[in-house]
Amino acid sequence: MTPYYDHAGITIYHGDCRDILPIHADVMITDPPYGINLNTNNNRFSGGHAASVGRTGPGSSGGASVANDTEPFDPSFLVGMCGGQIIWGWNNYPDKLPRGACLVWLKRYDEAFGSFLSDAETAWLSKGHGVYCRRDLSNNSITNLRVHPTQKPVSLMEWCIGFFPNAKSILDPFMGSGSTLVAAKNLGRRAIGIELEEKYCEIAARRLSQEVLFSNA
Repeated sequence: MTPYYDHAGITIYHGDCRDILPIHADVMITDPPYGINLNTNNNRFSGGHAASVGRTGPGSSGGASVANDTEPFDPSFLVGMCGGQIIWGWNNYPDKLPRGACLVWLKRYDEAFGSFLSDAETAWLSKGHGVYCRRDLSNNSITNLRVHPTQKPVSLMEWCIGFFPNAKSILDPFMGSGSTLVAAKNLGRRAIGIELEEKYCEIAARRLSQEVLFSNA
């Protein structure tokens, strides 16, 4: 299959990962659709509560929907792929994944806990049994600037890669706008991304083509 993008150890494939996998890599880190039919349009929020300031308007990616999010998602076909895995959205399909460690992304200020949408997000880590937390508030300042409706901070994905210090290559079969690939590039790792929607392949390629270290934009 011809790559959509291939430069400096980073490769992007445009297509359905189920048609493209398996692909060899040391580690998989991914954020698939959760099967929750997420409403990403922030026009429904007034911004009147301190927790929702910055969340008015069309929202991330102009309120675009998440592809294949309307039906329940089963991530079990990803288990055992590569030498280790991190799969975000664990709380949405806990019966589909085996025992492992839990990663918690605390994404809100303490005073906003319990008042507005999710306080945190969880991921399944294929090794260990502990619970590991990271507070990363960087998405709060760019809510309506993010280019994908569920875009993760690059700094968060760098943290994920850190659980596999010896991994030289990273696979993300649900690449989105490419935050995992940007994180891998920043850390000097090779990476492969697969994305169903071509517009996000283009966005990811553009982010990767900028020869600078990325923040979370």
